[in-house]
Amino acid sequence: MPDASSTVPVPPLPPLAAQAERLIELGVHELARLSADDLRAFAESAGRGTDDALLAVHPDRVPASALAPLLRRDGKPGFVVVDMPDVDRFAPSAVEPPDAPLYLVTGVDRGDRMANWSPEEALPALTEEDRTPLLLTEGIHWVLQQPAVLERNRCFMTIGSRLRKANGTLDARTPAIWISNGTGRDGRERRDAPKVGWCWWGNRHTWLGFASATGRTSQVS
Repeated sequence: MPDASSTVPVPPLPPLAAQAERLIELGVHELARLSADDLRAFAESAGRGTDDALLAVHPDRVPASALAPLLRRDGKPGFVVVDMPDVDRFAPSAVEPPDAPLYLVTGVDRGDRMANWSPEEALPALTEEDRTPLLLTEGIHWVLQQPAVLERNRCFMTIGSRLRKANGTLDARTPAIWISNGTGRDGRERRDAPKVGWCWWGNRHTWLGFASATGRTSQVS
């Protein structure tokens, strides 16, 4: 397993006011049944004394399937892999986002040092460090606000979202965000596009870290 020396710093997030404008530009506020003023007011209040936090919309308001096509890389829109039609059923697992339409995610990290770990190995390590894995929607929000966090060979999993099956067990698939190679069912036209897909719970991938945060809050000053 790689150590912390393999971690590469990622660009900081824009100020919260700029993040709000980005979501408004993309029409996310309308998908969330919020006004542009709602988004701006939250960002203004939450931004007082807050540095490098991510503005997120609760997944119950805007699911991953609606956010993924808003991603862009080299002019190409993001997409969800065809064998993940149930992407929106991947709900928070062992993670409790605030009960509010808008909230902040603090201390976001791409988890490069955990590249080539399996989700099964990464989750207890993050828990021991008092870090919380990102939800899939939070990961998409992060890339929407700072596209440079998604780069070849340094992409990430969002294991805070899991699918619970009818029998109560967790599906072995775990969601991730990476860059398409344009192979297989992705199609050549999607090469280099941002891609929402999945990997097995017990498998390792050298190019996938584990995105996490220090916390979440909907409280504003």
